[in-house]
Amino acid sequence: MEPVEINAGSCYLRQLRADGFIDDRPALIAAFDDPVFLRFVPGFDLSTTAAADDYVARRAQEWLDGTRCSWAIAEPTTGELLGEVGLKRLDLPHGNAETAIWLRPGARGRGLATTAVGAALRFGFGALGLTAIHYLHEPDNVASGAVAGRCGFTYIGPVLGTRDVRWTVGPGEVA
Repeated sequence: MEPVEINAGSCYLRQLRADGFIDDRPALIAAFDDPVFLRFVPGFDLSTTAAADDYVARRAQEWLDGTRCSWAIAEPTTGELLGEVGLKRLDLPHGNAETAIWLRPGARGRGLATTAVGAALRFGFGALGLTAIHYLHEPDNVASGAVAGRCGFTYIGPVLGTRDVRWTVGPGEVA
């Protein structure tokens, strides 16, 4: 599947880039060094330009493979990377996926996560024909739970064998 760009009003969703026009690598390295990010999304090491190159290439390949739709959340006038939103664990035959979202520290608290997740949900239900999208997060991540609630997800409960809790939303439930 080819990447799709989405104008979401207060932000622009586009593919992550590292080319002669836009270079998201410095912003990725800074974002993945944020203590709040590392607390809730452990296990990522994007401390070098080479690691950021691999990350951008992996996201592009996931689009092509149809396993993940991932967008850079960008400032609409400058293209500055503010975060990333996506539909991961994309299972088109069964009609479901899981939402992923993170924002750089300076982009938090402005409603961008809700806007970006809402746009990704509409793409998943409208363009991909998904029937259910899930949202998982650690219970301590109160901001993430608030985003799920504002986007129309219904709280399901703890995920066995993890610290995460699960929310779900269907096509007619997106806020």
